Amino acid sequence: MVLNARVTDYDVVRVFCGPRAGHGNELGVVREGSTLPDPADRQEFAAKLGFSETVFVDDPERGVIDIYTPTSRLPFAGHPCVGAAWLLDVPELVTPAGVVGARLDGEFTWIEARPEWAPPRTLRRYASAAEVDALQVPPPGVGAPPTPFGQWGRIYAWAWEDEAAGRVRARAFPGRDDGMDEDEATGAAALLLTARLGRALNIVQGAGSQILTAPQPGGRVEVGGRVLLERRPLRR
Repeated sequence: MVLNARVTDYDVVRVFCGPRAGHGNELGVVREGSTLPDPADRQEFAAKLGFSETVFVDDPERGVIDIYTPTSRLPFAGHPCVGAAWLLDVPELVTPAGVVGARLDGEFTWIEARPEWAPPRTLRRYASAAEVDALQVPPPGVGAPPTPFGQWGRIYAWAWEDEAAGRVRARAFPGRDDGMDEDEATGAAALLLTARLGRALNIVQGAGSQILTAPQPGGRVEVGGRVLLERRPLRR
């Protein structure tokens, strides 16, 4: 398998940053997906980059994207869609799961999606934010049965910081076998939690990432956050 040299042209953005621009999840975005059209080559390149997800843009005007972890292809994922929406500045994204609404609102980028598109996971509630903070990373495979998405998204631990205000403390443990013990910012899990609770949330996840959510008509959910550009593509 030979990778096209042009595919080294990719952006790196950080999604769901905190109020002071720290934290968040890194995302690789290959803007010219046509340089690497074969899914096997895309999977190999995503593994080579090593980000939790990499997005390949197949049509920047229509917002057609393809999402990969280092080990699998995903029909939908939260932070890749938020990052791609910010980078492409389009009103919608087309994913294998369906059409994702997108909008920019000041410092926040929002997507709108259906909860059933998110990979399944265990939403585990704790009594306090301190309990969530004290959790140890569980061994891979603990907490939920196998899913069609492999080990992805096994446990989402959460607790109310301020229930009246909708403030949540959360941590995500993917249980993956590629060395990723904890996911710093998980938009799909935030989407599922919002659907379960039926209310808008302000989530602090991981070391300090911020994810905002809001239920929408028709069972859809908006997920939003800050996005920062970390690295522009290299040009050969």
